Amino acid sequence: MGDKRIKGAEPPVDTRTRTRFPGISSRAYEHPADRTALVALRKLHGVDGLVRKFRGSFSDRVVRMEHLASAVRTSDRQFARIHRGVREAARILDFDRAPELYVQQSAAVNAFTIGMNEPFVVLTTALVDLMDDDELRFVIGHELGHAMSGHSVYRTMALYLLQAGALMTSLPLAGIGVQAVQAALTEWMRKSELSCDRAGLLVLQDREACLRALMKLAGGSHLEDMDVEEFLRQAAEFERAENLRDSFAKFLLTRNSSHPLAVVRVSELNRWAAGDDYRTILSGSYPLRRDDGTASVRSQARGTATSYLETFRQSTDPLLTLVRDLASSTADVGDRALDVVRRHRSG
Repeated sequence: MGDKRIKGAEPPVDTRTRTRFPGISSRAYEHPADRTALVALRKLHGVDGLVRKFRGSFSDRVVRMEHLASAVRTSDRQFARIHRGVREAARILDFDRAPELYVQQSAAVNAFTIGMNEPFVVLTTALVDLMDDDELRFVIGHELGHAMSGHSVYRTMALYLLQAGALMTSLPLAGIGVQAVQAALTEWMRKSELSCDRAGLLVLQDREACLRALMKLAGGSHLEDMDVEEFLRQAAEFERAENLRDSFAKFLLTRNSSHPLAVVRVSELNRWAAGDDYRTILSGSYPLRRDDGTASVRSQARGTATSYLETFRQSTDPLLTLVRDLASSTADVGDRALDVVRRHRSG
């Protein structure tokens, strides 16, 4: 039959040496809130197996066959540069083997990981056209983070538990409780996206390129008209907000969203890239997946509480500042009341 490849210039080979992370656990890069939820769900022994069996066995095959029929699977002969990228990302994160990756024709800029037993990655042609090689490696690393953390399985478990709770309860105010759990679920999903941005950084190990990829999701391909540092200042302005109306608008923008806003992702990843956790992982010190079974839910929950508390303390957002001041005032009133009681007793 001969060589049926379309002739053209060979894609450039990336010769940079990147640090590998043998045996690394997903706990190394997961946001504290994401990590706590995952550790807790993994403690439900047998439930994840049931989800994989009943949800994954058939639907995984259907979805894979759909992409096998209507998208292009990367290989050494198809989208070779992207194929090299997914193999290198899998090598860095120490996968047993690289997941399949498909390129799908679509005008929407998107990437997703699908499947439970054998997850695979899908990139749309709009995203491939938008990103350069380094930016694509970041996106691929992000998606492999989802696969490594098992987000598809554990999100499905959480949804099943939520639905079961809604069906089993008949209390008049049960709907309020379900809404609260749904809000917590979308918050977890947003934090899981931050986790996987960190996985993308671990794969690429280039802060500027990672931030550039996220910035493109907001402003498109016009890099010559954008600047990372200016975009970070824009992110800082969004975080501050100017008044309570802006704070409430931020709440409305995110409350039902499964993904953080672009400026939030840039700001969070930049902060993590500059922190000790990232440097420690690069130095070779990180949790190992062989120890995942011994991870404590209580210790992870403490880490989550500390993370949220630190964010709460450092925030200049008017709404959070108001809540913090009210909490402080309430504590002061309580302290004064206790002083009165103590003096009364001593008298």
